[in-house]
Amino acid sequence: MAVNGVAGTGASVAPDDLVELGRIVSAYGVRGWVKVQPHSSQSEVLRAAPVWWLAAPVAPAAASSGGSGFRRDSLRSFSVVQSRRQGSTVVAELEGVSDRDIAEALRSHVVLVSRQYFPAAKRGEYYWVDLIGCSVFGTDPDSPDRRALIGTVQEVLDNGAHALLRVIRQHAGADGELTPVLDSKGRPVDLLVPFVAVHVPKVDIAARRIDTDWPIDF
Repeated sequence: MAVNGVAGTGASVAPDDLVELGRIVSAYGVRGWVKVQPHSSQSEVLRAAPVWWLAAPVAPAAASSGGSGFRRDSLRSFSVVQSRRQGSTVVAELEGVSDRDIAEALRSHVVLVSRQYFPAAKRGEYYWVDLIGCSVFGTDPDSPDRRALIGTVQEVLDNGAHALLRVIRQHAGADGELTPVLDSKGRPVDLLVPFVAVHVPKVDIAARRIDTDWPIDF
């Protein structure tokens, strides 16, 4: 099997728990190393994993319509010979990628890692992938002592100082079903919540719930 003429190595069947962690932005050096831009500051996951899965990206329009950002039928595994941090990026030598031309052929490919290789998170720290999909509750303007649903975490961003939760606003109908809050043009409303201890007193990953003091109508 090959990606753009590059033979894949390592495992032959993609596991079901793959998590997208970054994209290859360029070749690095002349010996076939690749440079990866991680999606978050937690690049240690990339460096800890012995196997990376690479996949060709899909067109932005296809991804925005609800599909994934990569072609699953193009997934190929590569054993990681060595890797290290390089500024805000990670550079790595992959088995079977032996020169710069081959590495350049992998530019823009998505990098995924099996969840089994994630190091245990430190106390008070969380992986962004675990935060996505959690329900976020904030301060109810009509009753400051209680929490009310803000919405669901769609994305985790990094502004350099701390993480930001991009929350899609939602409200619960009479039947309990959640529906998005729309603006005057029919577009989903979102807001950014600083993911810092002063604003986020409780995170319950098992319950998929994040409690904040952020006002719902901010």
